[in-house]
Amino acid sequence: MFQSFTESARPEQGPARLTALRAVMAKQGFSGFLIPRADAHQGEYVAPHDERLQWLTGFTGSAGFCAALLDRAGVFIDGRYRTQVKGQVALSHFTPVPWPEIKLGPWLADALSQGGRVAYDPWLHTPDQITEAEKALENSGITLEPSENLVDAIWPDQPAPPMGAVSVYPEDLAGETHASKRARLAKTLRSLGQKSMVITLPDCLAWLLNIRGSDIAKNPLPHGFAILYDTGHLSLFMPAEKLSAALRTHLGPEITPCPPEAFVPALHSLLGPVRVDTNSAPMKVVLELQEASVPWVAGQDLCLLPKATKTTAEIAATREAHLRDGAAMCEFLTWFDAQPIGSLSEIDVVTTLEGYRRATNALLDISFDTIAGTGEHGAIMHYRVTETSNKRLEDGHLIVVDSGGQYIDGTTDITRTLPVGTPSHEARTQFTRVLQGMIAISRLRFPKGLAGRDIDAIARFPLWTAGQDFDHGTGHGVGVYLCVHEGPQRISRVSELPLQPGMILSNEPGYYREGAFGIRIENLIVVEDSNPPIGADDRRMYGFETLTYVPIDLRLIRPEMLGPLEKEWINHYHGVCRDRIGPRLSDEARVWLEQATRPI
Repeated sequence: MFQSFTESARPEQGPARLTALRAVMAKQGFSGFLIPRADAHQGEYVAPHDERLQWLTGFTGSAGFCAALLDRAGVFIDGRYRTQVKGQVALSHFTPVPWPEIKLGPWLADALSQGGRVAYDPWLHTPDQITEAEKALENSGITLEPSENLVDAIWPDQPAPPMGAVSVYPEDLAGETHASKRARLAKTLRSLGQKSMVITLPDCLAWLLNIRGSDIAKNPLPHGFAILYDTGHLSLFMPAEKLSAALRTHLGPEITPCPPEAFVPALHSLLGPVRVDTNSAPMKVVLELQEASVPWVAGQDLCLLPKATKTTAEIAATREAHLRDGAAMCEFLTWFDAQPIGSLSEIDVVTTLEGYRRATNALLDISFDTIAGTGEHGAIMHYRVTETSNKRLEDGHLIVVDSGGQYIDGTTDITRTLPVGTPSHEARTQFTRVLQGMIAISRLRFPKGLAGRDIDAIARFPLWTAGQDFDHGTGHGVGVYLCVHEGPQRISRVSELPLQPGMILSNEPGYYREGAFGIRIENLIVVEDSNPPIGADDRRMYGFETLTYVPIDLRLIRPEMLGPLEKEWINHYHGVCRDRIGPRLSDEARVWLEQATRPI
């Protein structure tokens, strides 16, 4: 099993660990210490070595941070985790803080009204994060000061840093050589008058060099740093034991492998201006450049946009991955519907689904821990079942199953909400509203230049009309055998990046009633040029190609709530499911598919 069900949250240990941290803080004259869920590469997922937030507080979510002061400790979490955090931290010692509604700077200013020194590890925070907090703390008497990591000082059995092997990613799947990619980015550097760019994001490093790694579970990422020069040459800072002879041959003469400890001295020796992505690079990079008086400029990592806009080869590859994954999902759903009501648990669902993906003989990993939440667990957006929380599926309940696979040719992410027995009228009503929002995005045609924020509301409109909403974005970017959550493309009310052809996104509106149930429906989609209808203006329009083909449960739909175009979409979608997935299924699953995709 790729997924474990061991309880990783240990809230009962938090108070003693917080006391030990405060002793170190006081000894060094600090009023506080900041503990993010982050590593030096700012990835969403971190290795056990970097699970400082979880170790200290018990909180296991994929985003958040703690501000530990001498008299209080705030755990900052966004809307996805406001239910989860309450059951994972010792509320007597840690106070959940709704972020971004309450930001770090104002919270510190209120908590430290007499001023103070707040320490942070400069490897774990970005310049943008520190600058934002410092601006909010002007005239407060509070200073943010870089220091060694104080949690590491009290963590006696901290795991070692990851040392996973690095492998070559096939050029026929990538669609472009790494020499071509480096040349493109170097040309941009020259046009901007910049001598080099620091690369700290593992997925950017993997994309640029056509490599993959194994340092982070469920994400094929190699940890390392790089400096790309305006000549196209690159210095790669990575432990030598990660780099096989075959990989060194793949990298070629224009890439110089260097030990990790050479990274900071290399920063000192650079000629400026050096491009640094202040949204993702460690603050340590900027501090070292400043110490050496090396000129630098803030600018987005040049890998991000070309990585997000997939090549024709990448899109073709991920289509195949999604068909393979869709067939595994249909086999699972066939099994699920055949089980007696009340006979299954959440863990049964997770283990069986992974088994069907493994049966493809192509699964390299799951793309994240499968979310299988029934009843009130469905309202916990990023719920992870454990042996302790495992719940049986009861008649009349729903179960949210959000899962995905990592294949050499693609990364998948799909959510289906399923009924257990006979669903209630309320559940069917809410499900249909969510479905209407999902269909609206799927059918959307929009002008070139629109960003995710411009279309996010379209998915929410059916819920808004009922006075409801959901506390997450409508869609996140997705890589190709890379991260299941990829930036910078998103469909959310804060995303200002114009959507472009080749960008893969999720389409996943939902509805969550705390303590009762949750609903989410998710397909992956890719931005494409849209054929203009008769009478269209002379302007470039985009639309979405759907990548995910797995039936949407008809038992949860109230057809009378759907308009003609919505019914047409669902019937067409299910017809494509039959055509593309049906030939890949067992006889039993094909029979199930025919019934699951009957017209409405």
